[in-house]
Amino acid sequence: MNFLSMAGFALLTMGVSCDKLDDFIGGGHQEEESRKPLIIAHRGAQSIYPEHTLKAYAKAVEMGADYIEPDFVMTKDSFLVARHEPFISGTTNVADLPEFANLKTTKNLDGKEITDWFVSDFTLEQIKKLKAKQARSDRSDQFDGMFEIPTIDEIIALAKSKKTLKGNDVGLYPEMKHPYFHNQIGLAIEDALLAKLSEAKLDSYDSPVFVQCFEVAPLQYINSKSDVKLVQLISTYNVNADGTLDYNVPEGDFISYAAPFDFYANGDARTYEFFSTEEGMRFTATYADGIGPWKPFVISFTKDESGAISVLPKTDFIELAHKNDLQVHPYTFRNEDEKWSNGDAEAEYHIFFDAGVDGVFTDYTDEAVNAIKTWESTDKK
Repeated sequence: MNFLSMAGFALLTMGVSCDKLDDFIGGGHQEEESRKPLIIAHRGAQSIYPEHTLKAYAKAVEMGADYIEPDFVMTKDSFLVARHEPFISGTTNVADLPEFANLKTTKNLDGKEITDWFVSDFTLEQIKKLKAKQARSDRSDQFDGMFEIPTIDEIIALAKSKKTLKGNDVGLYPEMKHPYFHNQIGLAIEDALLAKLSEAKLDSYDSPVFVQCFEVAPLQYINSKSDVKLVQLISTYNVNADGTLDYNVPEGDFISYAAPFDFYANGDARTYEFFSTEEGMRFTATYADGIGPWKPFVISFTKDESGAISVLPKTDFIELAHKNDLQVHPYTFRNEDEKWSNGDAEAEYHIFFDAGVDGVFTDYTDEAVNAIKTWESTDKK
């Protein structure tokens, strides 16, 4: 757990020297660097290369990322591989390979029926026959078909072979994707991740690692087995026109958009709204070191009939999190769909840096790194 005192945090945010404050972000960062928000490369440098490829992760490190963020799902023979979801037609060429046509199937994932190809129906040998492709239609597809789907071993080896631009160890920010789904089909994703982190000697509090998940029980389980830093992810289905958050998921859509699916599956009616309250923050602090909210939890916005955006004052989310010794790493900063700065990505980073976030998930690592530099050159802190 994160044992930084409130007094220590106050000194940190005011820029006052204090011994051992580098433990606030862990992973060997120096005190001077610990005052800066972490740059977390969301699925690697996915604005350039197909997401979750070794090339994308390596490029993000080259651009200045502190952490690279792999999402992990499991093969039928229990290997962890990096994909954003258990189904893969949108991020690989699987649909173009006749040999895998018979593996297309329909499964219920967090309350939604999905017809697709699922990693859990493939062996690692089969997965290695696939090639990654750009997931977004508004980004270049020039590198489609060039890169394999990496395993956790390959990603850890990559991270250990490099240093950040600051000279630190490259951090890993793995997400366990849909643990309830995996466990229901006999794939213990929590144990698999723990085993790999332990094998790599990356399972201590001081390791440059944050393990994240939208579900709760998997994080609680890992907390009982390891001192590795943990982050509770939270989401909401939509933002209402008045800026309030909407937790009402239409029937047939992903329940996990608005509530931890393990809560829902076990009859717990709490949505992610609970985690934004004082009680929810105290609860989260019993097992996690940080909380990863969608950006509107920190700063929301209104939208008028013409679609014009107005940014609202920041909420008390960061204050409550810091009061409970939780770091705040909001997601996701991407140029294509910014809502907080009328298209000015740099200004948006500044808004959230001013609000006091401890790190940001970004699709554009180089722009986030530059935004920290320009933010530091102002007197806004």
